[in-house]
Amino acid sequence: MRRVLDILLKNFIQIGTLTVTFSDGSTRRYQGAHRGGEAALEITTLKTEYALALNPGLSFGEEYMEGHIIPKNCTLKTLLHLLMQNMENHSLLGEEINARFRQVARVMRPLNSLKRSRFNVAHHYDLSGELYALFLDKDLQYSCAYFEREDMSLEDAQEAKKRHIASKLRLNRPGLEVLDIGCGWGGMALTLAKDYGAKVLGITLSVEQLNVARRRAKEANLEHLVRFELLDYRNLYRKFDRIVSIGMFEHVGVKQYETFFNSIRHCLKHDGVALIHSIGRMDGPGTTNPWIAKYIFPGGYSPALSEVFASIEQTGLWVTDCEILRLHYALTLEQWHKRFSEHREEIRALYDDRFIRMFELYLLASEQAFRLQGHMNFQLQLTPSIEAVPLTRDYMFKEESSKKERQ
Repeated sequence: MRRVLDILLKNFIQIGTLTVTFSDGSTRRYQGAHRGGEAALEITTLKTEYALALNPGLSFGEEYMEGHIIPKNCTLKTLLHLLMQNMENHSLLGEEINARFRQVARVMRPLNSLKRSRFNVAHHYDLSGELYALFLDKDLQYSCAYFEREDMSLEDAQEAKKRHIASKLRLNRPGLEVLDIGCGWGGMALTLAKDYGAKVLGITLSVEQLNVARRRAKEANLEHLVRFELLDYRNLYRKFDRIVSIGMFEHVGVKQYETFFNSIRHCLKHDGVALIHSIGRMDGPGTTNPWIAKYIFPGGYSPALSEVFASIEQTGLWVTDCEILRLHYALTLEQWHKRFSEHREEIRALYDDRFIRMFELYLLASEQAFRLQGHMNFQLQLTPSIEAVPLTRDYMFKEESSKKERQ
């Protein structure tokens, strides 16, 4: 099998140079035809070599977590950059075959039912709150920030994200009722109440996030304006003036897209406005990396806009604005990883080295996906009424600029 892996790697590396030390101590250097960086790795077991040849998309992450794949004389980020650069041009044969199976399996993928959705959310978002506090901003925003300048601090970029989204919600008078679907630890809901006078219902499927959000509302004396509930959007039947959903749509599941947008339609008043902020992909429909699906985000998927718009078209909603944020999440993830690294010893006290390798791989691979593999974020403004928002986008810029000056 080592011989098979050797042939696969020789064909795979088309950019840069990869040096591999195999489990028997032998070393091979794979030189691409095109200029690029250099990286090296060591494989410590024969079993790892078999796994990489048969299913690299899953086994690279698993074997790295177990300490059986080790970056050599380079950082993990450097190694991932080289590998993912080459994936854009030529996948390993084993990954190509498995990707085709995953594509076919999309039609047989189980629904993200109420029960499954709760399990999927708990897998990632019910981790220790101490962990997230160590690498997120002070408001615990766990989604793409908005970088008006590349040198912005994480705190400033997350504040800019909330301000940017609020301008698209057109919160033109106090007292508007807002639904926040997938409210996280409550940061956006609390901001809309405190800074815009909105009455907000935040819903989540994470018990850990719910408890933190309720505590924060109490500490901020905003309980009269903000309420948080453990509730699935499919079980909500009342009307709202505005709806916001940030970083939740990735967990809906392709088979539930039309259900999701019908829920938006039914929960919006006739002149209501919704803003959906989600990860997406710039090319066509694809699949989720199997390691990410197994260890990080079960049931998660970053959609192509063609999939999203096809579902919206069935609901009678107007798409009144669409914005693509390209490298913003790469910059966000870069700052998250920097903070994660700075607090490595504190995280080790919470979990263990295997967890640290898993989470670090997730952060770094995700950053490279936004830099190299066509991932992006999109923001969609939706409304049932053709007259719900002004004719031009000027009102967004004016509101955002005004709020920024006042802050």
